Amino acid sequence: MILDFEPGDLVINPTNKDWGIGQIQSIINNKVTVNFENVGKKVINADNIDLKKIEMND
Repeated sequence: MILDFEPGDLVINPTNKDWGIGQIQSIINNKVTVNFENVGKKVINADNIDLKKIEMND
């Protein structure tokens, strides 16, 4: 599985939008560690949850 994410990317979890915006901390295999603004650090299994990248327009 190839994820189109890298550490530093901003994401949301569409199934838990109340978590707020998260910043990817690390990616190991299909485990993505994200620090969310409202709930802190979560380890997401990318096989089960599709994170959505927030594109920052300059």
